[in-house]
Amino acid sequence: MKCFCYFKDRSRSRQRRSAPELKTSGTSDTSGAADRLIKSSCSATSPRGIPELYEEKAHNLRVFRFSELRQATNDFSRLLKIGEGGFGSVYKGRIKPEDGRGEPVLVAIKKLNQDGVQGHKQWVAEVQFLGVVDHPNLVKLIGYCADDGERGIQRLLAYEFMPNKSLEDHLFNKTYRPLSWEVRLQILLGAAQGLAYLHEGLEVQVIHRDFKSSNVLLDEEFKAKLSDFGLAREGPTADRTHVSTAVVGTHGYAAPDYIETGHLTTRSDVWSFGVVIYEVLTGRRSVERNRPRSEQKLLDWVKHYPADSKKFIMIMDPRLENQYSAGAASKIAKLADSCLQKNAKERPKMSQVVQSLMEVAQTSSGDRSPIEKSFDSPENCPTAPENEASQGGASESWKRRMAHLAKLGEQVEGSGRRRFLMMQRAKVQ
Repeated sequence: MKCFCYFKDRSRSRQRRSAPELKTSGTSDTSGAADRLIKSSCSATSPRGIPELYEEKAHNLRVFRFSELRQATNDFSRLLKIGEGGFGSVYKGRIKPEDGRGEPVLVAIKKLNQDGVQGHKQWVAEVQFLGVVDHPNLVKLIGYCADDGERGIQRLLAYEFMPNKSLEDHLFNKTYRPLSWEVRLQILLGAAQGLAYLHEGLEVQVIHRDFKSSNVLLDEEFKAKLSDFGLAREGPTADRTHVSTAVVGTHGYAAPDYIETGHLTTRSDVWSFGVVIYEVLTGRRSVERNRPRSEQKLLDWVKHYPADSKKFIMIMDPRLENQYSAGAASKIAKLADSCLQKNAKERPKMSQVVQSLMEVAQTSSGDRSPIEKSFDSPENCPTAPENEASQGGASESWKRRMAHLAKLGEQVEGSGRRRFLMMQRAKVQ
């Protein structure tokens, strides 16, 4: 999804401090101040902000020549393209270790469009924020390229390669195998830990500002790692309550209070996390225009299926095939509701969200609904291996199973009852 911008930056007229310029391996950068990360006016009083912290840690990033990354991607071959966005394209590549020893390492290389002015600011922000942060649930930036030569201004980033792509891919692309309940919990917990680190684990507070399922990348073990820090901002400092900024982000994920006022806080990220929780539970995108009008906006739709109601299970992703803890799912939905409080101050901190998810994960295996437990009996289980109905006519056992399903269906209210019965009968048949 492309990013949107509701307002012009209201703080432009205020005095700002600029970050140190990036070191480059090519000729001097003719873009001048464009290579500086603009700090928020509300963070100007911070003893040490991202630019100062970046000065200390910049040596940890590798500076590539453009020719190195061009060779690593076979001259940016279309066959190696793994992603594309408003900023440019992402390619799979192999780079040699800095000391020249050992086997080449797989990386993801983001190449900025040369005519993208806004993209350049985001590129600088990515370098500085990812040059400072260090956490297992944040994607690792290996290095960057800032060459100015005959081919023009070249701006590239090299990240660790994430073989399982994004949470968005696995939730909404039907060519992927559905994520299990346990893996979904693991991903939510990892993403929450990454945000908690940004909000509370650094010398300076960092607000991601564009948290969404496509920015949650998955490694070979499906560990979640947050990516795309081009829109990240420093949080408020001292006695400030918020950062005043232009409103940017992705439609369907941005907090309404942020959209209405331009006041950015860490609770803006918390709202976005609540949206992603419901995407994980339902298998639906935050906005889907191809659905009936009443179901196009995810948050409006799920309001009709409260977490503490019997019909709550009707919003659960059918690709889970009932292989989940209904009790745990209900608790996570309630956690999402707390993240989506209209009053930003009433939303939990991400550290509290992490604690809640850990508690749910620990109890998930033993916390099952009466409906789920009723399937433990082979006689009642609609997925029992023996299908006696196929042996010439409906047997008494098969009839009992269907009667049991009908009884369970009575516990599901409203229009969801028919869908529940059809889904279960399909398994029996």
